[in-house]
Amino acid sequence: MKKRWTADQIARMLKEADRELAQGLTVPDVCRKLGIGQATYYRGRQRHDPARASDDRRRRELEAEVERLKLLVAELMLDQQMLQDLAKRRGDRGSTTGGGRLPGRALRRLAAAGRPGPGAGPLEPEVPPGPPCR
Repeated sequence: MKKRWTADQIARMLKEADRELAQGLTVPDVCRKLGIGQATYYRGRQRHDPARASDDRRRRELEAEVERLKLLVAELMLDQQMLQDLAKRRGDRGSTTGGGRLPGRALRRLAAAGRPGPGAGPLEPEVPPGPPCR
């Protein structure tokens, strides 16, 4: 009858086998010492390798992240489409293209407040006159 090994037992055997292999023993010698067959060792190494397990976990995490990001992009595209449709119904063509311009109402408010609009006025602030430099 075949003996079943638990995941913890396999992990313990693989750690012990790694220590023995680091000391210079060969795989057949390590398997003989542990009382397992070489096929069992290699199958356990293939299925329970910690590096592979962490790669599998990382892959699953990345797949979940990709799915979450796909949902976010789809939601943002839907919002964008709704806003464009709303702008078309209102007849506000400037909001769909951006353009970086202020609507007429905002320009009138700026003018009433005494502030220059975009593209108006000097680029450098006014500096009060001081003593002459020598």
